[in-house]
Amino acid sequence: MRLIASDIDGTILGHDGRISRRTVDAFAAAAEAGVEIVFVTGRPPRWLEPIREQLGHAGTVICSNGAVSYDLGAEKVLGSHLLPWETVEKVRGIVKELDPQSYFALESLTGLHVEEGFFGSRTPASSASVVPAVLTPGIADAGIVKMLAVRHTGNADEFLELVYPHIGVLIGVTHSAPDLALLEMGARGVNKAVTLAEYAAARGIDAADVVAFGDMPNDIEMLGWAGSGYALASGHPQALAAAALVAPRFEDDGVAQVIESRLAALRLA
Repeated sequence: MRLIASDIDGTILGHDGRISRRTVDAFAAAAEAGVEIVFVTGRPPRWLEPIREQLGHAGTVICSNGAVSYDLGAEKVLGSHLLPWETVEKVRGIVKELDPQSYFALESLTGLHVEEGFFGSRTPASSASVVPAVLTPGIADAGIVKMLAVRHTGNADEFLELVYPHIGVLIGVTHSAPDLALLEMGARGVNKAVTLAEYAAARGIDAADVVAFGDMPNDIEMLGWAGSGYALASGHPQALAAAALVAPRFEDDGVAQVIESRLAALRLA
């Protein structure tokens, strides 16, 4: 085990915004043992405070499902995979035709841009300052890294099943919201595994030496790529089906349990 790659939400971070003491201690012990740590998330760079404040992480974070590599300590974008406006426009038209009650947002390197109706009846506290407006081609000048589509009925699995056959050749599509019909779309061929593999290769680390943790469909490729990919037992059925290994539930500090066990095995080796 030379590298630990972990998702954040639902894997180490709860709905209350807290990371357990046991998990904090497990990551600290891994770092002290010389294991490199990288977080791989669907979150944008501006939503990384929990791992900075609670874990003291100041290294690289792979954000927006692999679209952005970010140096948290220097607060600097290291690399990005951008969506052209033409793709955004085409995908929006197809999804809107399939479901007229769908609404869209764009995540750029400078912030979140949402159209009227995207938030519905609930606006997340993290987006309270975002003012809905018409999505225009000029947003591409800021570098579009993720396209979001939401409908306020049903669930993400149903929404994905509806639209994927029609847009899958144009754009990468996944989801990670457990209670919302929200799809996350990025440059085709880009996902957490692709950017994690680049990160590991640059450090001379083979996939066999990577331990990865995740809980949702946007983690599937990463869990399959890593030599030891663990889906949380509390995770989405598709993540569990795709992973070779299962960690205990989030509520039972599953990630911490696995790290503790693997560190103990390293000490005995």
